[in-house]
Amino acid sequence: MSAPHLKLLWQKKQSDVFRYLNRIRCWEYRQSKAITRVSRPTRPDRARRLGYKAKQGFVIYRIRMRRGGRKKPLPKGCVNGKPANQGINQIKNARSNQAIAEERVGRKLKALRVLNSYWVGEDSSNLFIEVICVDPAHNTIRNDPHINWICSAKQKHREMRGLTSANKKSRGLGKGHGYAKTIGGSRAAAFRRYNAVRLLRKR
Repeated sequence: MSAPHLKLLWQKKQSDVFRYLNRIRCWEYRQSKAITRVSRPTRPDRARRLGYKAKQGFVIYRIRMRRGGRKKPLPKGCVNGKPANQGINQIKNARSNQAIAEERVGRKLKALRVLNSYWVGEDSSNLFIEVICVDPAHNTIRNDPHINWICSAKQKHREMRGLTSANKKSRGLGKGHGYAKTIGGSRAAAFRRYNAVRLLRKR
């Protein structure tokens, strides 16, 4: 199937074909471990748009995440604080499940660099994400001018420091209209810059 047709199939998630494929895939994914290596990307068109190449040094890992909110881990549900912080059950993550999935893969595979990730399926309880990883020690990667930027030491654990695409989305970063309030790294940084009083020194 050509790339445009593949893209169209993944866009129409309510279609009978996709719902059937998703149900079969999710059954298969549930049988495997939480983090497992896959031989090729489930969505080759999406993986290539995110930087994947079918060459040595690129690897794909699939991770299973629990869907839904989180419960605050407190003994007997006692916060011992202000009433504003008494919430236990309806706690939401500040970052997306996709960003947390990248972090878990990065912790598991310490020698690899996380490039990007994409959605491959979900059921009532689980979310499945495929993460594109790169081996910075591989000569094929080091000699490729398009990807050898990731071999730099400052790219270590970029998924932990909010530098991947999913993390930047959670941080509210982007380009163009609607992202002016986070120029400079965050809303706090932008606020400080806009509201700082700068006076020329009298000499």
